[in-house]
Amino acid sequence: MKLLYAVIGGLAATAAMTAFLYLLSFATHRVMKVIRILGTMLTNRTQPDGSLSEATSTKVYGTVAHYLVGIIFALFYIALWHSGVGLINASWGFLFGLAHGLIAMFLWYLFFLVHPRPPLIALRTYLTTLVFAHIVYGLVLTYTVYLLDRPDYPFWS
Repeated sequence: MKLLYAVIGGLAATAAMTAFLYLLSFATHRVMKVIRILGTMLTNRTQPDGSLSEATSTKVYGTVAHYLVGIIFALFYIALWHSGVGLINASWGFLFGLAHGLIAMFLWYLFFLVHPRPPLIALRTYLTTLVFAHIVYGLVLTYTVYLLDRPDYPFWS
């Protein structure tokens, strides 16, 4: 059951986080399209001008990698809850999302450092935004697992 919760919750939370980043990208006209950034970097297809790849295969690689990582992190959240760390509620979802976002910010920064040709984006803005996007992930994952698990306390406690 925990694996099923991780898959369903991980997919929902990753979709919400991705939508959050795409909406911000649309609203601010900054490059924050995580799937295209990840796909471009994984396939090493940064364009000569530093822009992101438009290739369909780049988007496929980025999408698959992003959602797989989302499911893996959902497994970590669920393992923490079931080992007695925190509750499946909004407060803990926020805290886990914040911690997850800080870890993601650090890992993305390292990825940009070691990549032979990273895309030219406003890295500081992107990394800061990732923290907030992972808080969205944490809240959505927690709420999804809460609905699936049905603990005997309210979500907003």
